[in-house]
Amino acid sequence: MRIISGKYKSKRITAPKNLPVRPTTDMAKESLFNIINNVFYFDSISVIDLFAGTGNISYEFASRGTEEVHAVDAHFSCIKFINQIANELNFNITTYKSDVYKFLEKTPLKADLIFADPPYDFKEEQFLKIADLVFERNLLNEEGILIIEHSKHTDVSNHPRFSYQKKYGGSVFSFFEIEEQ
Repeated sequence: MRIISGKYKSKRITAPKNLPVRPTTDMAKESLFNIINNVFYFDSISVIDLFAGTGNISYEFASRGTEEVHAVDAHFSCIKFINQIANELNFNITTYKSDVYKFLEKTPLKADLIFADPPYDFKEEQFLKIADLVFERNLLNEEGILIIEHSKHTDVSNHPRFSYQKKYGGSVFSFFEIEEQ
């Protein structure tokens, strides 16, 4: 994997082979960050990266100047790797070794952007539960966005806060927003 833009543009990061992950492809990540770049200034937002895995998405935000990045993953080996890279690159990434659902149920954090990249083999209800918890717990700041990455075989468009989706190969990014008052 590589960092696409920012302070560490083009930096390659090699994750250990034993991590239980499926990193977002560079093509899909670049497209996603082009969308985000049109909505937010990276240096003025807070981010929560759920199912952080290798930290691929967290590093991209940090490289682009995001000061408040929170990475959540249930696997100790993933958290250890994210901490290692964050230390090497002097990134301000706070890690949490936790089941994502438990984290969402208990966290006092709020963010401008929450990104979730759960396993593609999750059932539709498991994807929708992420959105439910984010909105029930009011975890997004005003004008915040939840983005869930999933396979093209999963449909989450029936969630009441679903806004739109973008497809890149076999990956889909579904965007969810706070209701306009």
